[in-house]
Amino acid sequence: MFETLEPQAPDALLGITTAFAADQSPDKVDLGVGVYRDASGATPVMAAVRQAEQMMLAEQISKSYVGMAGNRQFAAFIESMVLGDATVSALAGRVITLQTPGGCGALRLAAELVLRAAKTTQVVVSEPTWPNHVPLIGGTGLTMGHYPYYQVATGGVDFTALCSALDALAPGSLVVLHACCHNPTGADLSPTQWQTLVALFARRSLVPLFDLAYQGLGAGLEEDVYAIRLFAAQLPEMLVAVSCSKSFGLYRERVGAVMALASSARQAGILMGHLQIIARRMYSMSPDHGAAIVATIAHNLPLRQAWSDELASMRQRIRALRVGLASALGSVTGEPRFDFIKGQQGMFSLLGLSPAAVQALATEHHIYVAPDSRMNVAGLSEAKIEHVATAIGAVLGQ
Repeated sequence: MFETLEPQAPDALLGITTAFAADQSPDKVDLGVGVYRDASGATPVMAAVRQAEQMMLAEQISKSYVGMAGNRQFAAFIESMVLGDATVSALAGRVITLQTPGGCGALRLAAELVLRAAKTTQVVVSEPTWPNHVPLIGGTGLTMGHYPYYQVATGGVDFTALCSALDALAPGSLVVLHACCHNPTGADLSPTQWQTLVALFARRSLVPLFDLAYQGLGAGLEEDVYAIRLFAAQLPEMLVAVSCSKSFGLYRERVGAVMALASSARQAGILMGHLQIIARRMYSMSPDHGAAIVATIAHNLPLRQAWSDELASMRQRIRALRVGLASALGSVTGEPRFDFIKGQQGMFSLLGLSPAAVQALATEHHIYVAPDSRMNVAGLSEAKIEHVATAIGAVLGQ
């Protein structure tokens, strides 16, 4: 049976992890894998998460299934956190949320739901986008395409080209949008640009699929979901894929949710039924441990405040790292070429380096970034800023 299978190329980011682990240099720096690290280089368990987990272990009396829809307290909190209580109330039952195995599971279920509804739907993602968007969504068989997004020269969004491309899409097309902290570029839309975009979506009857993986790590918990709340208030339909990996540090617990806004409460119930059947046929039920941690934090006011405060400190640290790195790069290069890093949001920035320069960073300077020169700013330590800036300056032009 299996003799027909061909060897598969290893995942590029996993290859970086392997190369970094094998590097014996004391100066090595891993800026490739997308996890938050503190000043010591560790990816910590958030204090509120640790306390919530201890409370759960002391109080939990069963490991029975929680159902195909997942932890309902968790789902209610996700709706509140993402949409806000006022929006949830205003939408009068038009929103449904199903717990998933991570944000990846949410994206796949959203795509499977679209496939059931309209197999000929075209799905477009930004150029560039998170590499796993295309295989996760396109693996359903939906037709995939791209729309222009990033301007290398400015380190910002090419909004004119973006709008022109979306304006040419067929009605009913699904557009994948990064709600905040665009991965891999760190370049986000402004509130004014989001307002222009939602009007375009309404006029062209486009359907948004928001990927929300970094809420609280950009401008703030409320600010990072501005676009989602804006679109929810003005469009009849919308999909949102939520990940708790970054916002709660629950990477290995695989905690996520798929949220759908329907045109009516009746239609929302139909969507929930389909999502549960899709989940049942793919993996049956989501694991509860991570979702229960989030639900415990949500319903304990001191824990919720502690989580919010720690998330704010992580966000502020990332901002400080951005300012420090941009300043150091300015000193090394003698030009403002990398000033865009200061104005971007979230964990990532796209440096605009050639493949040869990326390779030289690793082999000559022991600094590892993604093949497209995406760097994880949140993986940087204050002590390594000068070393990293000097190395980047040394490989420019390669």
